[in-house]
Amino acid sequence: MGDESRNQAMTPELRFRDRVALIAGGTGALGGAVSAAFLREGARVVVTYRRQTEFDQFMAESKGNEQRATGVLVDATDAIAVTRVVEGVVAKWGMLDILVNTIGAYHGGKKIWEEDTPTYEQMMSLNLKAGFVLARAVIPGMIRQGRGWIVNVASRAAYDRSPGAALYSASKAGALALFDSLAEEVKPYPIFVNSVVPSIFDTPANRSAMPAADYAGWPKPGEIANVIVFLCSEEARVIHGAAIPVYGRT
Repeated sequence: MGDESRNQAMTPELRFRDRVALIAGGTGALGGAVSAAFLREGARVVVTYRRQTEFDQFMAESKGNEQRATGVLVDATDAIAVTRVVEGVVAKWGMLDILVNTIGAYHGGKKIWEEDTPTYEQMMSLNLKAGFVLARAVIPGMIRQGRGWIVNVASRAAYDRSPGAALYSASKAGALALFDSLAEEVKPYPIFVNSVVPSIFDTPANRSAMPAADYAGWPKPGEIANVIVFLCSEEARVIHGAAIPVYGRT
């Protein structure tokens, strides 16, 4: 075997080398794992973020791939700002193939009659509105270019009764319904829309909140990221309108 053939055989297949991915919340515990997974697979990755320190850490951990990584400080619930981000991505790269929405927040510990309106609005904004704003911004371009993949991160709480976390549960249930409906709406186009549905997964914040828990069965962010990457691959073209459980042993 010649040197050229040997080098080709040793080079891993980069499934997303011709793809551009927008990872909303792409520097958080799960979002950072998703962004890193797409970078490893050759994609050009744009992350949205809210904390500069998280973005700086993400770029530091992306050494070797940093030329294909960029970030935008943006409020993903701001429709005008998100539209500008999407327009900027398309202007720079000529396309936007993939949207993964990992934005979300948890709130619990109160009964419904103890809750306040600002908390309700926060849950609906981060867990529901952000996904709506992002999807609305990217779909027209995906229709024009004739391809697209969208994955939203939902929650097992969308299915379960959640006493003490009703606002979180309701917002996640709304997001699941939103993306299920979107999947039906884009059926005439080669655009694939799915959700992943985690329960508790292994992050520093979750460990801090539950120090006595058994972490062994908790899915790792990288494991969930691998499922998301698969859903955006050519191998997953038969999966559309699905909500994939990624509970691990929780």
